[in-house]
Amino acid sequence: MTGEDFKKRRRINTNAYVFIALSLISFSTLLFSARSSVEDFKDMGLTMYSGLRGSIHGLSSFISRTVFSVRELATLKQAYDSLTDRISRYEQLERNAADIRQENTRLREQLGFSRTLSYRYIAVEIIGSDPDNLFSAFVINKGKNDGIENNMPVIAYQSGQAGREGLDGETGEVLVGKVVQTARFESLVMPLYDSTSYISSRLKDSRIEGIVEGQGSPEAPLLLRFVRRTREDIAIGEPVVTSGLGRVFPPGIKLGRVTRVLYQENDTSIEIELESSVDFSRLEYVFVIDPRSPAENGENPENGGGGN
Repeated sequence: MTGEDFKKRRRINTNAYVFIALSLISFSTLLFSARSSVEDFKDMGLTMYSGLRGSIHGLSSFISRTVFSVRELATLKQAYDSLTDRISRYEQLERNAADIRQENTRLREQLGFSRTLSYRYIAVEIIGSDPDNLFSAFVINKGKNDGIENNMPVIAYQSGQAGREGLDGETGEVLVGKVVQTARFESLVMPLYDSTSYISSRLKDSRIEGIVEGQGSPEAPLLLRFVRRTREDIAIGEPVVTSGLGRVFPPGIKLGRVTRVLYQENDTSIEIELESSVDFSRLEYVFVIDPRSPAENGENPENGGGGN
């Protein structure tokens, strides 16, 4: 082999080694790059999964909290309604208790008043108005079976719900009207303000007499008419009572008080306006009395003392 051939072969071997070395370096670089891409892909997938999982968890938590809040609100609404209903019942019980206390007070007043009556009486309750509107009348809850008859006077207790409390600084019996119609278990009472009501009366202090007439309304004043002209002064506020003439109403039952005196030059009599002693808007309990039968030893028709 010549020297030329030896050098040529040596050059070929050197190139082969360089090629192999470069190939190994290229393969290593390519392998490392591929592994790096795979790692990047895995990291990206993990990041996307983590984000998706977080979103799902957040949405699930929001829905759970919303459902829990709605359920809690429904529970609170039921509790609120229950408490409101309970408070309403307590308030109603309190009102009922107050009404019962007032009713007991009124009944005690009526009972105390009834013991002072000098006539036999029947305690009754007003239950309605005249169904036929023949009078400005009202219905009471007792009738013929209880001994009530036509033309019996009806009175009430002045202090309390029946009368105008403190009207003239006194308490006692005041006239309400009279019985005009009876049935077995109910009766009709014509009040003194009815336009067909006429009551023989007198001024309590001056003893001047006249006839008290109604004007058809409890708001309108009563009229004391056919009063003879007199030089005596008639005092405003003077009480007017029944005179007892005609024997329908016993004497001395209070009717009202003087509020105005009407003088007319050409008339031989004067008229006097009265304010009734009874507040009819608050009237609930009254007494039907029998002037023909004085009370004896506390007897009355309700206690088995008769009255027919």
